[in-house]
Amino acid sequence: MHYQVSGAQKNLPRSSVMRTVVVAAGLAISLAFAGVSQAQAQAKPKFKLAYAKCAHCMSMALVPELARNVDIEGINFTAGSDALTALVSRSVDIAQVTYLSFVSGLDKGFDLVAVSGQVNGGSEMLVGKDMALASDDWAGLKKLIADYKAQGKPFRIAASRGNAQDLHMRGELALNGINPSKDVQFVNIPNPSDHAAALQRGEVELICSVEPFASQIRMTGVGKHFAFPYKQAAGRLTNLIVTRSDVIKEHPAEVKETVAAVVRLVDNLQKDKGAWVASIVKGTGLDKTVATEALKNSYPDFKMYRAQTQAIGAMMKDLKYISTDVSAQIDKNMDYSFLMEVTKKPKSELGY
Repeated sequence: MHYQVSGAQKNLPRSSVMRTVVVAAGLAISLAFAGVSQAQAQAKPKFKLAYAKCAHCMSMALVPELARNVDIEGINFTAGSDALTALVSRSVDIAQVTYLSFVSGLDKGFDLVAVSGQVNGGSEMLVGKDMALASDDWAGLKKLIADYKAQGKPFRIAASRGNAQDLHMRGELALNGINPSKDVQFVNIPNPSDHAAALQRGEVELICSVEPFASQIRMTGVGKHFAFPYKQAAGRLTNLIVTRSDVIKEHPAEVKETVAAVVRLVDNLQKDKGAWVASIVKGTGLDKTVATEALKNSYPDFKMYRAQTQAIGAMMKDLKYISTDVSAQIDKNMDYSFLMEVTKKPKSELGY
C-alpha cells in the first residue's frame, strides 16, 4: 500500500508525517474490514418462516434470534391453515403447521416435507358456564345431546375448522360414541380469539379451543372445562415444522439452520418459560396470568412421531377429513435427516 505525502506535510516534522501515514493506513484497513463485514452480512441467506397465533405457536417468534448463519424472517398468521397456504403458494420457505394440516395437505397432493416437531398439546374442550355438565361426564354429554335432539334443537359444537383442536375434538367425540357428523351441529369459528365471545353469546354449547384462548375462557368465567381431548389417535400431537422438497434441494443449509434453531428453542422452553410467556402476551394481547396458565397445557418437543402420524391419517380418513390412504406419503415425507444431524441422535430416538 503506497501513500503520497503532500507538499504541506513535507514541512512537518518527520514524526508527524509518519503518524499521519499510520493513521491513514489504519483507517483504510478498518474501512476494508468494515466492507468485508458488511458484505458478509449482506450475503447471509434469508429464509421466511410462517407460524400461527396460539400459545404453543407463538414461541416460534423466538426462532429468528436463535438462528445462526441464516437470517430468518418470522411471519405470524391467524391460523396454521393460513401458514400452510403461504408455504404451498411459495410465499414462505418453511412453516409451523399442525399434524392435521400436514396429513390433509398430503391428501390434496401438496409438496410437503416434515423436518421437525415443535410443541404439542394446547387443546381443551369447554362448555358454557351455566351448562349442567361435569368435567369428563361423557354419559351426561350424550344425554344432553339426545335431549336437544328430542326438543328439535341442534347441539352446537365449535372449533376452528382444520386446526389440531378440530381434529382432537372430533376424534374424542367419536371415541365416546358421539358421531361428530350426525349427532351434533358443527360451527366453524376461523379465528380462535373469537371463541370466548361465541361461547359467551350462547352461539354454541361446546367449543374445543386452543391455548391461550382456552385459559382465557376459563379464567374470565365465560365457560368451564369439560375435557382434554387427548385419548384419540392423535394424542397430544399438535405442531410440525414443514417445508417443500424444492426448498430442501436448493437450500439444505438454511433448512438445517432453522431446525437447529427450533431444537434450541425447545431446549430453552423446557428450562425457562419466561420468554415463551412474553411472546404469547406480545402476540395475542392477553395478560401474563392467562399466558402462564396456558403453558400448563403445552409441551415443547422437537421429535416427529411417525407411528402416531400414521394413526392420525387413519383417523382422519375414518372421520372423512381426507379421502385417500396417505400412509405411504407420510413415511416418504417425514425427513429425519436434519434432526439427526443437529441432535446427533438416530431417528429411532427422534420419534421414528
